[in-house]
Parts: sequence; C-alpha cells; structure tokens
Amino acid sequence: QVRLRESGGAVVQPGGSLTLSCVEDGISRDFHGIGWFRQAPGKEREGVSNIRLRNGDTQYRDAVKGRFTISEDAGKRTVYLQMNDLKVEDTGVYYCAVTSIQDNTLDPLDFHSWGQGTQVTVSS
Repeated sequence: QVRLRESGGAVVQPGGSLTLSCVEDGISRDFHGIGWFRQAPGKEREGVSNIRLRNGDTQYRDAVKGRFTISEDAGKRTVYLQMNDLKVEDTGVYYCAVTSIQDNTLDPLDFHSWGQGTQVTVSS
C-alpha cells in the first residue's frame, strides 16, 4: 500500500521561499513518477510538477517554470518542491501523488494515493 505525507506549508510574503516535502512509503519502481499538485479555494486541483522515478526527468506547469524545482532524495524516500519568488496566486493546498503512467503528465486523473496536503498561503 502506497502512503504519501506532505509537510512544509506555511504563510509567506510575496517573493518568499518555501520547501515542501513528500515522504513516501510503499512505492516500488513499478511506479513511474511522483507529482505535486495544488488546489486553491473554489478551483480545481492542478498539476504543478512531477519527477520520473527511473531517470529523474522533471516537468513543470508554465506558471511555475524558473521558480519551482522538484527533486528526489531516494535514500530519504522524499520528494521536495523548492518554491522561490512565491506569488499570491501560488496560494493553495499542495498535495503529492504517484502515477503508473509512463509518459510525462500533470493531469490529476493520472495520479493516485494522494496525501492529505499542506497549506501554502502567500500574502502580504
């Protein structure tokens, strides 16, 4: 059984930085990627970034390119999302999830075993 747990959310000012962590348990290399998603109040959940477990390839939504970096520490079974130059529109609950899809994807429908999420609020 796959279990994911997010942490690291906080309230930060615009322009600030945060690093989110997603600790996984039970993931085998049969799975292809771990993704980060976010959901703002009243909006649908959207893909932010994913990392391929076999080769480390990464993918980002356009709105976060150049500001966010996804990485994996396999020894700690943790995937990180480093977020810099945060904007008010980055506010939301951030989730991580796993996919068995081989192709790069940020579609939430392609992911499962969602964590409970961690709140990120960007506000002055």
